[in-house]
Amino acid sequence: MTPSSRPWWRRLPWPLPSQLTDLAVAAVVALPTGLDAAVNDPGHRQADRLTWLLFAVSVAALLVRSRWPVAVTVVTGAACAGWALYGHIGELLNLPVMVALYALAVRGDRRRTLRTAVVAALVSGVVSVIAGKDVAQPQGAPLLEMLWPLVPLLLGEVVRGRQELMKEYADRAERAEADREREARRKVDQERVRIARELHDVVAHTVSAMTVQAGLALDALDSRPDVARTAMRQVRTSGKEAVRELRATVGVLREGRRAASVDPAPRLAQLGELVEGVRGTGLRVTLHTDTGGRELSQLVELAAYRIVQEALTNVIKHADARHVAVSVAATGDRLAVEVTDDGAATAVTDGTSAATGEGEGYGLIGMRERATAVGGGLEAGPVPGGGWQVRAVIPVGEGTA
Repeated sequence: MTPSSRPWWRRLPWPLPSQLTDLAVAAVVALPTGLDAAVNDPGHRQADRLTWLLFAVSVAALLVRSRWPVAVTVVTGAACAGWALYGHIGELLNLPVMVALYALAVRGDRRRTLRTAVVAALVSGVVSVIAGKDVAQPQGAPLLEMLWPLVPLLLGEVVRGRQELMKEYADRAERAEADREREARRKVDQERVRIARELHDVVAHTVSAMTVQAGLALDALDSRPDVARTAMRQVRTSGKEAVRELRATVGVLREGRRAASVDPAPRLAQLGELVEGVRGTGLRVTLHTDTGGRELSQLVELAAYRIVQEALTNVIKHADARHVAVSVAATGDRLAVEVTDDGAATAVTDGTSAATGEGEGYGLIGMRERATAVGGGLEAGPVPGGGWQVRAVIPVGEGTA
């Protein structure tokens, strides 16, 4: 909707909320101040043109007190002093300057309020002394007259202090909410990475083995039907395992922990089954495990198992190797996990073999994350004489048990 197409009442220059407030305050102050100016004590000067001029100036100044509080305070203060020096005495004639002093304190700072308090008290005292010389019955002692300007200033300081305190509380609450949102996003990111790592470690290994086994079956289909049948049976078994793992993972994602699989997390004792599945692809695998008879924590064993699993997956997919050696041995307070193949890799490019021409993929990133998660580290690179080695060192002290 363009400005010209809007209804006429929406195109009117309506006052801002602060202007409406100033207008309402000026109207409220004008009523008692005007009544007091109209009726004066019999022994003093009665209302005349100068009285109403000062009244008009004071009330009009209050209309802009939000924009120029200092100037309004000076104008209303001068008008109040003018009444006193002119001889027009009233109890409520200082109401406009009191409202102006309050606004000045609320919209300023403590230093300005203190300076204003000193000036206002001194001016009020001097005006009281001068005005008292011209009347038979002074309206108040100079000391008391010096105190009344401090009342609205003190009230304004209290209100402003409370506003600043509430704003500080609101800012703290906003920062706390932002921190909670950042923490929630961080946890979501961590959970997403964890799920991606689990899917990659479990499914990628099984699917890679299935691909190799299917290739063997295809090559041996005509010449060696028995080998082809064996390979296809292994493909079917691996496929069922992959589907089971996928269902378990999807169940966790859809229904939370209640849908989690009741199967325990894989441990080092199951490395034999893992190696047997890899041998079904035609790759010769040797396995050596030695934990020194000590009991390792589930987290350490799971990390070691997944690292071996992913390393074997990379061998199947990229290394073009004939033999791979897997070693998991505990020495002192460290568990060393090594997977070494005799593939054709002879150099390193961004953390993976030059033979594959690939950069550091999700598999190597996942292995490093698993080792780091339990306080260890992982290195991967070529070995002298050809081949590729993945080596992880995981602490197995009391802190990880």
